[in-house]
Amino acid sequence: MTRIVIMGGGPAGYEAALVAAQHGADVTIVERDGLGGACVLYDCVPSKTFIASSGALAKMHDLSELGVNTDLADTRIDLPTVHGRVKGLALAQSADIRARVQREGVRVIVGEARFCDEEPGLATHKVAVTTKDGTEKLPADVVLIATGATPRVLPGAVPDGERILDWRQLYELQELPEHLAVIGSGVTGAEFASAYTEMGVKVTVVSSRDRVLPHEDADAAAVLEEVFSQRGTTVAKQARADRVERTEKGVEIFLADGRVIEASHALMTVGSVPNTKDIGLDKVGISPGPGGFITVDRVSRTSVPGIYAAGDCTGLLMLASVASMQGRIAMWHALGEGVAPIKLKTVAANVFTHPEIATVGISQQAIDSGEVPARTIMLPLATNARAKMEGLRRGFVKLFCRPATGVVVGGVVVAPQASELILPIALAVQNQLTVDHLALTFSVYPSLSGSITEAGRQLMRHDDLD
Repeated sequence: MTRIVIMGGGPAGYEAALVAAQHGADVTIVERDGLGGACVLYDCVPSKTFIASSGALAKMHDLSELGVNTDLADTRIDLPTVHGRVKGLALAQSADIRARVQREGVRVIVGEARFCDEEPGLATHKVAVTTKDGTEKLPADVVLIATGATPRVLPGAVPDGERILDWRQLYELQELPEHLAVIGSGVTGAEFASAYTEMGVKVTVVSSRDRVLPHEDADAAAVLEEVFSQRGTTVAKQARADRVERTEKGVEIFLADGRVIEASHALMTVGSVPNTKDIGLDKVGISPGPGGFITVDRVSRTSVPGIYAAGDCTGLLMLASVASMQGRIAMWHALGEGVAPIKLKTVAANVFTHPEIATVGISQQAIDSGEVPARTIMLPLATNARAKMEGLRRGFVKLFCRPATGVVVGGVVVAPQASELILPIALAVQNQLTVDHLALTFSVYPSLSGSITEAGRQLMRHDDLD
């Protein structure tokens, strides 16, 4: 029986464990905090639960148009209740995952793991597991490193949990910030800026680039900036933060160009660093790459036989869906099953702002630069019958296809629940379906998804030789 030790119980680790157990392996997960890892306990699940509360408020802004009269001025956020729900759901999800893997016969150890091979190049590896009761050494035919990542800390802005915060510390606040400065305009920064904006907090986004979401679709980012502007949120552009200092009343953010931004609280969203230190990589001959990330191939192999890595510690794409797939692929490959290498261009991703921004496949930027030839269409959501009924004016559906064949190669959706609407486009990209396939598929009328089939119809062409 193949002995497998998994270092970390996040999405990469527990999904890998389920696959390995189903194929008859002897599986042990070593996790310090709880099954689900940081994703479930501190990051993805808590943040999206928090965002769900802000989403309830976001839906209220245009209700008067629908004939529903509300008094937003009298709306109050019960922050302890919101935070209690966030923490409670995270713990419940973690418990569900633990119960599932244990039902499959996986051994779960609460502790910290590190390699303790006596020398590199051994066929069988050894993992030392430190728990409250001592240290146990586990022999392993296969080891999966799935240790995740933690929030990056700027030397001049070390979080104190009171005024200078990382995104894991927000849920300890007893009151909403009077003025929140979000430092960083990537996905995490944009999501929290959007959530607190909808909760009525004064928000300033400090972006080192010329827009929010610099790595996302530019048209989608423009929609979000328009919402921010309407709601009173400020975006300080080309503004790189050098340091953050506490004052009597809050914080001061000192920018590289000499500007100073005052706020009551600062939220640091400047990326993550992999948890690859102090896990004994030198004992097995693995040298981390740039930034401390572990280099892997498309089936999650490291440079050392028998050792795989998956999830945020690899820096491939910091998404729970990607981590899970990396973990599954690692186990299928290690156990000799047929496996397709991971294809990052088919990964669907979502930014949980209000509205949401979902993407899959080739980007607009790659098309505009000439890197990828494609025909494109963008349909404003305001032209969709269902959107009109619900009073939705912002958002759109984009679809990209190959010029000659009509094969769908990418798309963008900006809409409420874009994370759900992106699936038909993701299915088309994954399975190399054409715009004709979309166009000839019945969609419900009226529905927001009808814009996807309509985009397919508008991209249908029979004159590609023109």
